[in-house]
Amino acid sequence: MSDPEVSKMIARIKADNVQFIRLQFNDILGIPKNVAIPVAQIEKALTGGIWIDGSSIEGFARIDESDMILKPDRDTYQILPWRPADKRVARFICDVYTYGNKPFEGDPRYVLRRNLEEAARMGYTFNCGPELEFFVFKRDENGRATTEFVDHGGYFDMAPSDAAEDLRREIILALTEMGFEIEASHHEVADSQHEIDFKYGDALSVADKVITFKFAVKTLALMKGLHATFMAKPIAGICGTGMHTHGSLSKDGENIFFDPSTEDQTSEIMHYYIGGLMKHAKALARLGNPTINSYKRLVPGFEAPVYITWSTANRSVLIRVPSARGNSTRAELRSPDPMCNPYLLFAGMIAAGLDGIRNKILPPPPTDVNIYELSEEEKKRRGIEMLPGSLIEANDELLKDKVICDALGPHIVDNLTKIAIAENEEFRQAVHPWEVERYINNF
Repeated sequence: MSDPEVSKMIARIKADNVQFIRLQFNDILGIPKNVAIPVAQIEKALTGGIWIDGSSIEGFARIDESDMILKPDRDTYQILPWRPADKRVARFICDVYTYGNKPFEGDPRYVLRRNLEEAARMGYTFNCGPELEFFVFKRDENGRATTEFVDHGGYFDMAPSDAAEDLRREIILALTEMGFEIEASHHEVADSQHEIDFKYGDALSVADKVITFKFAVKTLALMKGLHATFMAKPIAGICGTGMHTHGSLSKDGENIFFDPSTEDQTSEIMHYYIGGLMKHAKALARLGNPTINSYKRLVPGFEAPVYITWSTANRSVLIRVPSARGNSTRAELRSPDPMCNPYLLFAGMIAAGLDGIRNKILPPPPTDVNIYELSEEEKKRRGIEMLPGSLIEANDELLKDKVICDALGPHIVDNLTKIAIAENEEFRQAVHPWEVERYINNF
């Protein structure tokens, strides 16, 4: 074999006593897919890739152009720690290629790579750190997921109120084995709601970690007879589930959002970045809030942002600048939820931020009051706009936004539009329990 790096990788796999390899990739919705191969096929996979049929993958190819190649990214090799030690299973995250060895334009990972390359041409590295929340529910006697709480803990509660503490511990241990640097974990505001935070990093590796995180959490919950969900609003009337995403730009290894010479120690470039996020916030909602259910979280009264504003300490705004400075200076986009495809979200954030920097788009003055307490007249006077209120509205905003559409490419945009229309039509035709309860006796 000519490639010594491939030889080294194969030797490592054999030393780890791996028996099976999962070649993982993601559809346009960010849902992980995989092809499992016995370890005997790993040389073939690492040198030439493995062919798959992409015609049945959401947002991939038509049936007449469905042949695709999975090429493992060697940097993503990880043993799955919950699998038996004597029959070890490992995974690679793959990039998707089409016939002719060209990157597939519908591969979300490729879309993010393209936008990171654009940032690199401007001398920037984009780092991000998402905060993923999730609910843990019971399963019924048939193993089906319910919305029955596992615990009735609150914010930062401990056992016995936090009955899923053991599950969180096992998740953290597994993720640590997979190379995550876990920073903190705690019970969230709502019953059975939890959060585990891991260290920020470059956008591509963090997007990979988001997919891995969700997969690990759901798998380990299942092994305990429970169901973990990243659904944005599984239960009406209580807090939904967010994925606040911190972002920053660095140049030559230095955080360029930090400027010790200014009053608040933030740079002009950071303000341009925030201006770009605000300008494109409505289109970014299609990426960060990708389902009908997402918009049931984005309503006033449950700590989810609905107004396109920014501030430092104010948590009712869309974009918050945390107080930490130096290398930790960053802007937090608070609207995304963990149902999103992180590759597309981060690509959109990069494109929006770079547009702000290129065109020197300054944001309006920060909003340092509770927006929910402002009158409609006051919000109008301040020029405060709202995020889209539905999936269709958000998709319409995406289609009007050339910068974000160009960042995604026509294949992704066309398929996101088809998905939004189909989901909305299916939802429109469905009869919901609320309707039955409200109307069946009165009419």
